[in-house]
Amino acid sequence: MTSPAGRPGIALALGGGAALGWAHLGVLAVLREAGVPIAGVAGTSIGALAAVCLAADRLDVLEGIARGATRRRVLSYLDPHWGRGAWLGGRRIARELAEHLGECRLEALAIPCACVAVDLDTGEEVRLATGSATQAVTASIAIPGLFRPVRWENRLLVDGGWAATLPLAAAKAMAPGRPLVAVDLFGDHLPATPRPRGSVGVAAQAFLVILAGQTRQALAIDPPAVLIRPRLGRFGTGSFGQADRLIALGREAGEAALPEIEAALAAPDAETPLPLRPSP
Repeated sequence: MTSPAGRPGIALALGGGAALGWAHLGVLAVLREAGVPIAGVAGTSIGALAAVCLAADRLDVLEGIARGATRRRVLSYLDPHWGRGAWLGGRRIARELAEHLGECRLEALAIPCACVAVDLDTGEEVRLATGSATQAVTASIAIPGLFRPVRWENRLLVDGGWAATLPLAAAKAMAPGRPLVAVDLFGDHLPATPRPRGSVGVAAQAFLVILAGQTRQALAIDPPAVLIRPRLGRFGTGSFGQADRLIALGREAGEAALPEIEAALAAPDAETPLPLRPSP
């Protein structure tokens, strides 16, 4: 899905959302089948993994992992960490990434690609567009307290969702002047029905409220030409074993958005967003 000559393509933002990110595979399959050129891509957390696999032409590998993600397999990635600062080490996930990505470096990928993380000391959004692809993805998915922070040069990095769940600005930077297309995994998660009652459910819902507010602010600053929101509200972020259904919902949303994407590519001034019409 690299951009052919004469058709520069879109800038693509892939949002975070843990297991909900399997829906990215359905959206990306539609874009590939339709021949939509991608000039640059940025991803946060699970979106960073999808972005790197897209740019490295490893989507088939990621889909195989997703469709084979049984509860037992997912639990096998959760290696206890006996040091301070995290419950899990993340070493098994890093090894799995290295197995499939090898020594791949971000700057060498066919599509310009950035993984979004957060500087744990300053709270700054950090866009990783050079260096080890494996290390960049590991940083972008390092949920604070759950996985160890990743040391990158002189920074300690954690999950990018704490600064940019939907990495719109990063995607624009990877493909300046191109129509911005964004995939938001939390678009229909609010309001929750029924309302959560337990302490864990209330805390989880409060976190979604924070993410939704952050996403609204990002959309106001960098409105995309096309906003794709798969209908994932009945699934939780831990639904790793539901890949078939999540991928199908991503495909459905991607197909619904195709006419808008084609219109955005054909617009005389690609830097001017079209009226925002989220896909149904």
